[in-house]
Amino acid sequence: MPGNRFSPYSLGANASAIGSYAITPSDGDDLPEVIRAVTLGGSGTLAWRGLDGQTYETAALPAGTYAVSADRILATGTTATDITGWV
Repeated sequence: MPGNRFSPYSLGANASAIGSYAITPSDGDDLPEVIRAVTLGGSGTLAWRGLDGQTYETAALPAGTYAVSADRILATGTTATDITGWV
């Protein structure tokens, strides 16, 4: 399970990010830290495992930033490129 620096604090959904990192989608590896949003540099679909343990997949999205709470970005189902995770 990845680290979650939000666990001891009550950060609202609209709180600003406190860090970011590049994401390489993987079906087997957790993210190093839970994310609260992603930026897609290139359009496409996004598949992730939410904090509830369920997997989700979007329809095609344009490049941009989206609110997503996740501990894994899945390779299967993700076609978006240049992904940044925000914590």
